[in-house]
Amino acid sequence: MNLAERDNNIIWHPYTQMKTAALPVPIVRGEGALLFTEDGKTIIDAVSSWWVNLYGHAHPHIARKVAEQLQTLEHVIFAGFTHPAAVTLAENLLKVLPEGQNRVFYSDNGSTAVEVALKMAIQYWDNTGNPKHKIVAFRDSYHGDTFGAMSVSSRSAFTAPFWSYLFDVEFIDVPVPGKEAQAVEQLQQIAQQQDIAAFIYEPLVLGTAGMVMYRPEVLDQLLSICHANNILTIADEVMTGFGRTGRTFASHYLQQKPDIVCLSKGLTGGTMALGVTTCNEQIYTAFLHDDKAKTFFHGHSYTANPVACAAGLASFDLLQQEETQQNIARITAQHAAFAQQVEQLPHVQEVRQQGTIIAIEFEAGGTSYFSSLRDKLYNFALDKDVLLRPLGNIIYIIPPYCITDQQLQQVYEVITGMHDLVAEARSAE
Repeated sequence: MNLAERDNNIIWHPYTQMKTAALPVPIVRGEGALLFTEDGKTIIDAVSSWWVNLYGHAHPHIARKVAEQLQTLEHVIFAGFTHPAAVTLAENLLKVLPEGQNRVFYSDNGSTAVEVALKMAIQYWDNTGNPKHKIVAFRDSYHGDTFGAMSVSSRSAFTAPFWSYLFDVEFIDVPVPGKEAQAVEQLQQIAQQQDIAAFIYEPLVLGTAGMVMYRPEVLDQLLSICHANNILTIADEVMTGFGRTGRTFASHYLQQKPDIVCLSKGLTGGTMALGVTTCNEQIYTAFLHDDKAKTFFHGHSYTANPVACAAGLASFDLLQQEETQQNIARITAQHAAFAQQVEQLPHVQEVRQQGTIIAIEFEAGGTSYFSSLRDKLYNFALDKDVLLRPLGNIIYIIPPYCITDQQLQQVYEVITGMHDLVAEARSAE
């Protein structure tokens, strides 16, 4: 049997209906923006393998630093102990994070970074003697698949079996153009309640919602309302962090600063799992007490794993390079030029762009993971050696920064060539 057949006999894949799914594509090697299959095909990874890969697959600098760490210290308990990679990575992150972030808490991935943030916010109010337990979030948001993260995410088919287990959340509309005033009014009303602990948000771009984008000015308004009403603010920068939006963090577009920040995905350059939750000194201080019951009781066996931290340090090195910043600017400019071209095509409803992220929404079907158009678009691109993962009728590109102009052009041509599929879907409606 080949690799895909062996896999199919024993493995259960994420977000996959295993009864109807095609055999998985067997990848044996990666280099730069390219993936190499077992049978010799080359595929452009235009979605950075679920948005994590910033600098290219098998990057030699990250690989070298990980190898060096493995020969020094592979892991050590992080309760009562520390190690150089964790301390140095925390120091580096605090230098570039939004102003006011002072403390770093390590975990394992984006969902757990969010869990930590929620628990941190809720316990903060308990520790200060002013218990608050309700969270505010955007209606179409996605923050992860653990139970707290699901609770503050959009109620959907993904979470339907678990609704009775999720805690209540106050949802407001995403302040997309034309709905800014509505979202502001909703938050103003909710902020009058006395039990609002925190507002969690994906700054400027809601990824799983369909790369839905909104302006920093309205987010500043929302955060101002929170700060005026003593509501903590949690920036979920898991997807938007490390240059994706054109600046190091999406929060850098804002005047208002978050109290808590969640990071993962690009944190290690896509090399391995690592999560970070940072907070300001005010929140941290609320957990300092002679009463041990006020301790933040959260942790993971692999908290601050030295190998993952080494990958994070190597990734940080690459982020600081002038070449990386030039690549971010180059991709942003290429996307802007493509946006002007593709928005003129028939059946294109809207084109959205923020930095290196671009989304093309077709006038067909709907933004549903179960859309038949979604599967057709996915297979069309894969047949042309480009990896794209449509969100219903929405195609997006979020590439590694090392992608070449020629590779980007190939991705653009594949998307432009989807016109006939969209036309067929519209005629079938």
